[in-house]
Amino acid sequence: MPHISVKGIQIPASPIRKLVPYAEAAKQRGVKVYHLNIGQPDIRTPEVALDAVKRADVKVIEYSHSAGIESYRRKLSGYYHSVGIEVDYSQILVTVGGSEALSTAMTVCMDAGDEVLVPEPFYANYNGFAVESGVIIRPITSTIDNNFALPPIEDFERHITPRTKAILICNPNNPTGYLYSKEELEQLSKIVKKYDLFLFSDEVYRELCYDGEVHHSIMNLEGLEEHAVMIDSSSKRYSMCGIRVGALVTRNKKVVEAALKVGQARLCPPYFAQVAAEAAIDAPKSYFEEVHREYAKRRDFMVEALNKIPGVYCPIPKGAFYVLVRLPIDDCDRFAQWMLEEFEYGKQTVMVAPATGFYATKCLGLNEVRVAYVLNVDDLRNAIECLAEALKVYPGRTLR
Repeated sequence: MPHISVKGIQIPASPIRKLVPYAEAAKQRGVKVYHLNIGQPDIRTPEVALDAVKRADVKVIEYSHSAGIESYRRKLSGYYHSVGIEVDYSQILVTVGGSEALSTAMTVCMDAGDEVLVPEPFYANYNGFAVESGVIIRPITSTIDNNFALPPIEDFERHITPRTKAILICNPNNPTGYLYSKEELEQLSKIVKKYDLFLFSDEVYRELCYDGEVHHSIMNLEGLEEHAVMIDSSSKRYSMCGIRVGALVTRNKKVVEAALKVGQARLCPPYFAQVAAEAAIDAPKSYFEEVHREYAKRRDFMVEALNKIPGVYCPIPKGAFYVLVRLPIDDCDRFAQWMLEEFEYGKQTVMVAPATGFYATKCLGLNEVRVAYVLNVDDLRNAIECLAEALKVYPGRTLR
């Protein structure tokens, strides 16, 4: 029997999706499962995007340019201008989701064995992209006790070796909801320039910032023209996760040229997905105002409700629609599975994402879970009530 590759063995299962079979089994037993484990909003997709696909008058679905449809890239450049980021359409490569953008960035900017410094906890799939590219993630630990702020810059510098090639951040952060300040980004900028590193920034949640906070892009950091590589996506901005359209954005001409060769190897991004993404840019301002109000309402409700549960600590996320929550439990993986296999409250239960999958350092996050506030407030109320009841009877409860 032939053996699969070492990479095939090393790529980790998604902590977000690995519990799906248990959720499916619960549903088959007649239990309603509230999905707080995954960033799949119930927010409507803009009508202009759906209508563009319906009205598309094409007789043959042809290949697009490998970098993406030019009219879309030009329109995307205009969108970036509207949020204060000045890039030409030729500095944008349309990708199959933000995932391909980051995977491509790692592939063309780093060699096998090179190291990337990443504040942990971080989006779990970064592990998979790193394994695919032969890149080694070196985690720099942030903690829930200071709401997952950027670790001290000295911690980054201590981990730099001759193989260090890049720093990767997610801003606003998935899974913590932390929003990096301009001062924190400028600290990173200094170390990036000092050691001649790339700075990758996953900015797919830039539109979702709360409490009057403002998102700052690495594309606007002075002196990083050759260092900054921004990762973007239409999925979360327009609530169309299944569209799988992202973008790699950089002013570094060599990175663009190399990334385009990767794009040529996969030929092109999906045509109709680009049609929808291009049209979505025309979504009215009122759409984003409504979406922002809704997420802020959900966040405020969830943070207050969770912090009322004995032994639970929920920081206040400043962006995105996630937060990492500390629970009075012994093992988050065991707890998440138990919730689906053995617990129900009024024929309902909750699916959460165990935090261990968002850490690279072993044994961290054992008493934390990621919660996505992507459901309406009524569903969140029911879900958090279920969670509170579960914590009362969970066998591995640590609060006495």
